[in-house]
Amino acid sequence: MNIIRKLAGETASYGVSTILGRSLNFLLVFVHTAAFLPGELGVNIKLYSYVAIANIIYTYGMETAFFRFAADDKVKYYNIIQTSIIISSLFFSGVLILFSSPIIQYLGYPDKEIFLIWLALILAIDAITAIPFARLRLEKKTSKFVKTKIINILINIGLNIFFLLVLKKISEGDYLNGLQDTAQKLYSPAIGAGYIFLANLLANATFIYLLRKELFDFQFQFDYPELQKLFIYSFPVMFMVLASTFSLMFDRLLLERFLPEGFYPNRTSQEALGIYGNVYKLSIFMALATQAYRYAAEPFFLSKTDDKNSPETLALTTKWFLITCIFIWLGVCLNLDWLKIFFLRKKIYWEGISVVPILLLANLFLGIYYNISVWFKRNKKTYFGTIFTLIGLAITISLNILLIPKMGYMGCAVAFLVSCFVMTALCYYFGQKYAPAPYNLTSAFGYIISAGLLIYCVMQIRFNSLWFSVPYHFMLLLLYTAGVVIVERKTIIPLKIRDKYKFLK
Repeated sequence: MNIIRKLAGETASYGVSTILGRSLNFLLVFVHTAAFLPGELGVNIKLYSYVAIANIIYTYGMETAFFRFAADDKVKYYNIIQTSIIISSLFFSGVLILFSSPIIQYLGYPDKEIFLIWLALILAIDAITAIPFARLRLEKKTSKFVKTKIINILINIGLNIFFLLVLKKISEGDYLNGLQDTAQKLYSPAIGAGYIFLANLLANATFIYLLRKELFDFQFQFDYPELQKLFIYSFPVMFMVLASTFSLMFDRLLLERFLPEGFYPNRTSQEALGIYGNVYKLSIFMALATQAYRYAAEPFFLSKTDDKNSPETLALTTKWFLITCIFIWLGVCLNLDWLKIFFLRKKIYWEGISVVPILLLANLFLGIYYNISVWFKRNKKTYFGTIFTLIGLAITISLNILLIPKMGYMGCAVAFLVSCFVMTALCYYFGQKYAPAPYNLTSAFGYIISAGLLIYCVMQIRFNSLWFSVPYHFMLLLLYTAGVVIVERKTIIPLKIRDKYKFLK
């Protein structure tokens, strides 16, 4: 349990920046849905889906390669990898900026070239700072990691509020009419939701200053034989993550195209995309736990290639990760009544709230997949990850094309769930063949099924008042918690207490 406590401590440290940071970022849903209608936010949902995919291409698996090879010579591989990332990032962003006009027209947003230019700069900054951030994780400099992330997020939120709730509202005459002329000079309605991109760019520019030591503490070193070795290791990782990201994002790229006209009465396909894209963000709570855990677990397990106890440790940590995610799943689904009111400021967004439990469960399986995928990264069989995620991608695309015309954005959620489950099942099956670990499947499915049944039953009962629904749902969560404590009593309750109270034995 000492290893579990250590890993939990590191996860909590990264969780400060990940959970607090992305939770603060999540407040932007409040800002964006208050400032714009779904149709106006469609461009952001779509372009940020492409950005998520481009981020993977820009770093091409080199973060994982750095963790794997830094044990041999940290300085050497930091220099080689950072040199490669800088050269490729400048090239990729240069191409995007040079051909911004035809690209943005192809995507269906003519005269919005500036959006693509801002995004190209954002991508370059993200990629160039990725390895310095990985170095902070490897060197256990969590305080600097956390501080840098939080500062960036606070600046991003501040700029979004300034552009969208201050300048926009004043220019439209909502308040402070004496400043309306000044605000109209500073705020351009033609840019509109594009200010979200601009705020992102200005906030990310602070990384260059905050990480100046790590950014400039290296020497350009181009070593082709070593790069070949790194590419052989990292490219399967890149394709694995790329396919996984495609699976995550493809629903938003396909929804607008395959949704039949009039499927949702009085809603255009772009409005449906805006609704789904913003409701989707309520599933971020599960992604927070996964990301925080991965920040700590990836360098932890990949650096212990000779630890014979790692399979047992991995099984144990995966079990408690699953239990944590179960509580997130329950916590969000049992509180949707007030979460939708607080975060989704316009009632039009509430129409898509039914997809949230499915999306959360899908992210739960995805989190488990990331946990148990350690086996092929440690054993240099990263091609398995590529195969699994390509299968997941094929399922995502085919099911989206099949289900969107019949189920709308619920079809997107179901496709994502099936894809994540199949990937997890394949990873578990082959992992038990090549690097077996004592996972407790009975316990895992017991928690998932019991929580799923509770969520289903609760969603069949509707309350007209939050004064009744919130206490009722809180009581159910407490009862489930008590059940988990009883089931796991031998692990979490000290022996002295169990001896004192016989019903806990």
